[in-house]
Amino acid sequence: MKKTLLLCFIHGFKGGESTFGDNYAFTEHLRQLVAADLPKINVNVVVYPKYETRGDLGECVARFRDWLLNKVIDLEVAAGTSSPTIDPSVRVILVGHSMGGIVAAETAIELSSDKPIHGSTDPAVEDPKLEHRTADSAPLHRPPSPNSLMFPYIQGVLGFDTPYLGIAPAVFAHGVEGHYATASAALSQLSSLTSLFGGVKGAQAPSNVTTQKREIAALPAPEKKEEQQRNNGSAWGNWGKIAMVAGAAAAAAAGGAAAYYNRDQITQSVSWATSHLEFVGVLYRREELRRRVAYMVRLNKDLGVGFGNFYTRLGRAAGSKEVSMVGTVMGNERTFCVLPKKDPAGDWREAINNKAMDEVTAHVSMFDLKDNPGYTKMAHDARDMIVKWLRNDWYESSNGDVIRA
Repeated sequence: MKKTLLLCFIHGFKGGESTFGDNYAFTEHLRQLVAADLPKINVNVVVYPKYETRGDLGECVARFRDWLLNKVIDLEVAAGTSSPTIDPSVRVILVGHSMGGIVAAETAIELSSDKPIHGSTDPAVEDPKLEHRTADSAPLHRPPSPNSLMFPYIQGVLGFDTPYLGIAPAVFAHGVEGHYATASAALSQLSSLTSLFGGVKGAQAPSNVTTQKREIAALPAPEKKEEQQRNNGSAWGNWGKIAMVAGAAAAAAAGGAAAYYNRDQITQSVSWATSHLEFVGVLYRREELRRRVAYMVRLNKDLGVGFGNFYTRLGRAAGSKEVSMVGTVMGNERTFCVLPKKDPAGDWREAINNKAMDEVTAHVSMFDLKDNPGYTKMAHDARDMIVKWLRNDWYESSNGDVIRA
């Protein structure tokens, strides 16, 4: 039986189908590179459809797990695998950009332990007691032993600029500082724009935004053409323009950086925004960040499950800047993610962008050949990492006819 490696791509905060390049260019590019180096198996690609990046992370992961399970079952049925849970013919590499990498890691953890990291700590209690500890410190508790009978079987988790240890403080200083004054002024006025939401009691949630977590995390139904036309001409349809003027586009592009640092103000100004803050709120649960990374490291050690992250670093186009909250940060030291220092954290490799002038631009242009001069090197390095993870008995035992997805 010729086995199948499934590369599953997951976008991040406010991302979508175009995250990985026009017409999914990067996904197919990486598939071809991996397939050329792993001729004994089929290499297929699947992209998780656009999902709502708000609400509880656990609910989002549950939806993704169900979707992934169905995809893998279809492949196992097509292959005629007799015992897919014991000896699967399909293994999965979860590839996530930004927050998508946290969804990927949390999925791998749940599949191998049934003990999610998300929700395992209380940030309200954690932060005051552990103020001296940074996100790259070792976790307080040893991660549990993983279960080798995963289904679907996750062979690796590969992040692209995923803030596994949090967003670097300089991102806020460099990328959002210039927009903050404008954003603050605009947000303070939103409560008076009741007609925007069709409400009469301040900034209420629009009627098409449900407050139930399970519905928030679900994949949204496509809008009908006439409904889209109505929305485009309505006050709600114009929200994108207002958000851009307010600088909120910078917050979204930063993977929630502005939402993270100013979450109290935003919550007070726009009540329905709390669902987005809840999703990106995992970035300030420092002990959970540490535990998640520590568990992935143990998963790699015990079961050979790969764990890596390509983090953006600015290059020649970026300058240094004196910022009150972080001091002087040299241009070539500016990254989007907090980087691990001394404790094991998987395979982290830099992806230098010599064209981007700030961290946010580098973050959102990783998969754009035009705006990321390091695109080709990054793609080849990602291939090498995945191929290394697949040099095992499962791969060597593959043979036979090709399985078509």
